[in-house]
Amino acid sequence: MPSHDHDHRQRRCPMLGEEVPFHYCRTQEGNRLCPRILDCWWQTFDICGFLKENLTADQFAALAAPPPKPPKLASLADLIAQAKARVAKEKGE
Repeated sequence: MPSHDHDHRQRRCPMLGEEVPFHYCRTQEGNRLCPRILDCWWQTFDICGFLKENLTADQFAALAAPPPKPPKLASLADLIAQAKARVAKEKGE
């Protein structure tokens, strides 16, 4: 994504809880866009137009698509692990 037109803009990141520049959102994890970029920036400027101009049609479609759901078994195992960790922490282990 070559355009740096909006890199100076800043807003509060709901995941980090602090101000971040747009540059961070478009280069998070190397050259990957933050999956929340559309939700966070739509009120600040025409983020859809900007991304359509700077991404391929496939890249934009992937960004706009909902994230894949994890398999139910994996989700269940993760919830069990979280519950065990919470109980252990409460017991002081």
